[in-house]
Amino acid sequence: MEVKLLEATDDPEEVICSAARNDYMAEFVGEQSFEDIMESIEGDGIEEKKETLIGQLLNHGHFGPFEHAQATFAVKGISRSCMAQITRHRHVSFDVQSMRYVAFDDVDPENVAEGEMVVTPPSANDPDWIGRNQKGGAVDDETVEKREEIFRESVKRSVEDYQELLDLGMPPEDARFVLPIGTEVNMVMSMNARMLMHVADMRAAADAQWEIREMTEQVLDLAKEWCPLTFEYYEENMKNRKNRLAP
Repeated sequence: MEVKLLEATDDPEEVICSAARNDYMAEFVGEQSFEDIMESIEGDGIEEKKETLIGQLLNHGHFGPFEHAQATFAVKGISRSCMAQITRHRHVSFDVQSMRYVAFDDVDPENVAEGEMVVTPPSANDPDWIGRNQKGGAVDDETVEKREEIFRESVKRSVEDYQELLDLGMPPEDARFVLPIGTEVNMVMSMNARMLMHVADMRAAADAQWEIREMTEQVLDLAKEWCPLTFEYYEENMKNRKNRLAP
């Protein structure tokens, strides 16, 4: 899996603060300098003022201004299972690699058995892995070896069957029905900062599935570079508390 920030609002926290101050100013923010807009906010220097205001907004549940800062992420190599979970979120825009137009006719099934094209869950080869709703706990080496053998043979066979169906003239949009839900897919998604925090509330939580949790953590790492005051405050004061940030 790989997540990359494609594009994002420049100076996102200046935009957030300007939008928030608009609600309490008689003057038109479009005609004021940012320094004048922030004049009444406590702090020594503009960065400290931004930190003060952003902290106040998040602490008091004034989340609307965070909808003005937008980011677009490219995600590589998640499973169709993970994609199905993330695309359930409203107010996020998605483009997903199509299996109607992208065929896997040149993939070697032997390579699929070794981990190409299909995401391998940790429980397939880690005897100590404990997943949500799992019956029982850790297993012995013999059991996990059998799990891995079954998993690898199954995904290999599914790709072989898929390619045979293509050879028999079935269209990719129909032949894909035999491919596993773990088949890798690439995706582009855009969301505002408020929605990103809501997604993190739900998908970086301890009870989230391991793959979407990993993806969300990578998104949060990029968000902390793009919009640092907001996501540092979120990380320290709000994460894993189910803040119900959804618009």
